[in-house]
Amino acid sequence: MAKSAKVSVNHETGGLIVHISGLLPSLSPAEQRVARLVVANPADAARRTITDLATAAETSEATVIRFCRSVGMEGYPQLRIRLAAEAARRVEPPDARVVGGDIPPGADLAQIIATIAFNDARAVEETAEQLDPAICEQVVAAVANAGRIDIYGAGASGFVASDFQQKLHRIGRTAFYFPDIHTALTSAALLGKGDVALGISHTGTTSDVVEVLEQARARGATTVALTNFPRSPITDAADFVLTTAARETTYRSGAMASRLAQLTVVDCLFVGVAARNRARAKKALEVTAEAVAPHRVGSRRRA
Repeated sequence: MAKSAKVSVNHETGGLIVHISGLLPSLSPAEQRVARLVVANPADAARRTITDLATAAETSEATVIRFCRSVGMEGYPQLRIRLAAEAARRVEPPDARVVGGDIPPGADLAQIIATIAFNDARAVEETAEQLDPAICEQVVAAVANAGRIDIYGAGASGFVASDFQQKLHRIGRTAFYFPDIHTALTSAALLGKGDVALGISHTGTTSDVVEVLEQARARGATTVALTNFPRSPITDAADFVLTTAARETTYRSGAMASRLAQLTVVDCLFVGVAARNRARAKKALEVTAEAVAPHRVGSRRRA
C-alpha cells in the first residue's frame, strides 16, 4: 500500500500550515528554515517575493522552490496563494502575545494560562480538521472486528495508549496495553491475521514502539500508527496512519499538546467502534459502571 494512500491527513481541509508542520522533520535543514518562517507568520510569508523569503531564511531561491515541491506545491506562486488563503481563515486570540505557544521569560500566570488554553484548543481543532474520515472508518472497522487489539506507546504517548485500552475494555473489546518493551514484543509475536496493533508516538521515532509495530506486522496483524509526522519511521510499519496536529513549544515537548491531540483521535476511534454496536456498548458501560459504583465515596450511605 502506498504511503500517500494510507495517511489520514488532508492539507486542503486541515490547513497548509498543519501540513507543513507535520513534514518539518523530513525536510532538509535549509528547507526547515523556510518552513519555520512560513509556519510562524503565513501572512507575512505570502507578501514576500521568493527572493525576500530566501534571504530571510538565509538560503537560495532554488531551496525555496524545492521546499514548495516538498510540501506538495507546484511552485512559489501557488504557495503564496495558499498562504494568503490560510492567513485569511486563521482566527487569532485577542491577546497577540499567546500566538505561537512560546512562553517568554517573565510571563505572568495570566499569560501562561491564556497561551496554554489557546494552543491546546488549536491542537485539538486542527487535529480534527485534518483527519481523513475514510481512513478513520477503515481503522474503526478493523478494531471493531478484531479478535484482539494490542496498543503500544512510551512516555506521554503511553498514557494515551493506556487510556484507549481501558476505553475499549469497558465496551467488551479484548485489548491490551504493554508499557514494557519485552512484554510488548512477546505479545506482538502472538498476533495474527484479524488482530490489530496500534502504535502511538508523537515524533514517530520512538524505537520501542516502531519495533513492536514491525513485529506485529510481520505476524500478519493489521497495524495502525498514530503520529504527528506522516513521514516518520513508524509509518513504514503501518497499514494505516492517523496524524495529529500538535505543535510543541516551551516546557511542553512531547507531553501536553501532543497528548491532547492524540486523545482526540483516540476518542474518535472509540466512539466509532462503540457506535457500530450501540446496544452492546451501552450494556457493557452500564455493567462496568455498576461494578465500580460501590467504591465511590458515599455510595453505600445512599443505598
